[in-house]
Amino acid sequence: MKWKQVVNTTLEGVTGYTIQRQKLPTRPAPSPKPMGTPMPARLEGDVARPPTDLEADRLLRAPVFILSPPRSGSTLLRSMMNSHSQLHSPIETHFRRISTNLNTDPVRQAVVALGHNQSDVEHLLWDRLLHRELVRSGKPTLVEKTPSNVFAWKRLSICWPDARFVFLLRHPLSIARSWHEADPVKRPMHEAVRHTFQYMKYLEEARHRLPGHEITYERLTADPENELRALCATLSIPFEDGMLDYGRHNKPTDFTKGIGDWRDKIQSGRVQPGRELPAPEEVPEMLRDVAQKWGYL
Repeated sequence: MKWKQVVNTTLEGVTGYTIQRQKLPTRPAPSPKPMGTPMPARLEGDVARPPTDLEADRLLRAPVFILSPPRSGSTLLRSMMNSHSQLHSPIETHFRRISTNLNTDPVRQAVVALGHNQSDVEHLLWDRLLHRELVRSGKPTLVEKTPSNVFAWKRLSICWPDARFVFLLRHPLSIARSWHEADPVKRPMHEAVRHTFQYMKYLEEARHRLPGHEITYERLTADPENELRALCATLSIPFEDGMLDYGRHNKPTDFTKGIGDWRDKIQSGRVQPGRELPAPEEVPEMLRDVAQKWGYL
């Protein structure tokens, strides 16, 4: 018999009492930590609108935006355009994700008194950020290629009424496969198809609502000189041979993961052949309609 039982038996025999372990009440689970302070609501009635006075409100003149899904060759096209003496195309700036926080009554009152709304202030900020990059380059025209710009094509055209657009297309299944192959574990093929479709849906809408120049990745890699000559003609600038040898005009830091393509193929500095097109029967149902509209089926 264990000593605790001996003591308890002896105590019960002498006093009539026993010792028992008392169960303590279950301690409630701690309350979850509060989330970070939510962003204040935007100004009431805020809406994106064109500049009231283009000369005073915008520093950039006729910027060029490349609209394309990821893995469509936009880093290649950006590098080629950046090699032109009149075009500056920096890394993906993701500028449209930059927002303003008018978090006090006085600042909101002041913004309204100055004739602005919240979107106006964001437009001024975006314009200044991109203009600074352009000024530092010493070139006259800015080219921006962040893929997620396709979701904000309306706002870009509102912010810069004189903006010019380049629509870069690629076979939808080739896009999905390339995005999947960049990280097969985290990007399963079914998710790559859905991801590609979301971008294509907005790009297709932009193609029909905005004027612009259209290029396909397949033509760009097969005949880069003719494609670039046509693009330069649209932008009213002369073609330059250096655009074909973009490696001489771009720094290694221009190819960084997260803000553009960074793989060996793009860092070669020369246009590489594109992959073989998928067979028509391989195209998933979700991508077939756009593939047909883009001339791939």
